[in-house]
Amino acid sequence: MAATDRPITPSHQRPLPRLIFASRWLQLPLYLGLILAQAVYVFHFWVELVHLIEAAFGNTDALAKLVSSIGYKSDVVPTALNETIIMLVVLALIDVVMISNLLIMVIVGGYETFVSRLDLEGHPDQPEWLSHVNASVLKVKLATAIIGISSIHLLKTFINAANYTDKVLLWQTVIHIAFLFSALAIALADRVMVHSVKGDH
Repeated sequence: MAATDRPITPSHQRPLPRLIFASRWLQLPLYLGLILAQAVYVFHFWVELVHLIEAAFGNTDALAKLVSSIGYKSDVVPTALNETIIMLVVLALIDVVMISNLLIMVIVGGYETFVSRLDLEGHPDQPEWLSHVNASVLKVKLATAIIGISSIHLLKTFINAANYTDKVLLWQTVIHIAFLFSALAIALADRVMVHSVKGDH
């Protein structure tokens, strides 16, 4: 094997390229910060769930906290859980779960794509999507997750529509449609790029 054909190892890299490549580790504190944010979401989820269970057993203080957190308003102050309050609380819990899923995709997929391999090949708990993740796939999955979160927010708004102005309802709908078109554009651009690369080969 000729000297020029030898694989490049870290010891053979020039100092500047080695420094630039090592700079990817500056992202590590960002991903650790997102893990802490995930912990905050888990805590928030359980607080809301405990309040819901307590309210179901007639705890008026827990019910008042739920009503305040979901922004529910009525001409009559609720003294017990009703279907609308339960639905809004459950949607809020689902919203937390979906945002948590989004965080996992960013943390795991982003670290694997931009920082370092996780070496999960063969691990029984390896996520299916992680086996073929790259920047393009991650981008499409994030756009899809954002649409799901936006859908939950829009559904919560429509269920509690009496507490919102027509302007707010209209703009939330428009923003959701904008998310939909953005995700379609991202997916279409990704598909065109994949076909273009295949055509070049």
